[in-house]
Amino acid sequence: MFHYYSYIALDIANERAREARDARMAHAAALGHMTRPSMIRRGLVQGLAAVSRGTAAAARRLDTVAGDDRGHSLATR
Repeated sequence: MFHYYSYIALDIANERAREARDARMAHAAALGHMTRPSMIRRGLVQGLAAVSRGTAAAARRLDTVAGDDRGHSLATR
């Protein structure tokens, strides 16, 4: 019986969270703030992802070169 009440409580909490999210989105849409933050956020995320991919590729190249030159010394540092 305990699990049944847990599921009911989770369902009620999820429903309230959905209602709160919908109310926040409606309020933001009414104020006209709906599209601008997501565009800025998307651009920032894409830029950081590009930097991350670039540094990961550079680290892999460096690891390959240093590993070939030094053998097992990379594992001890």
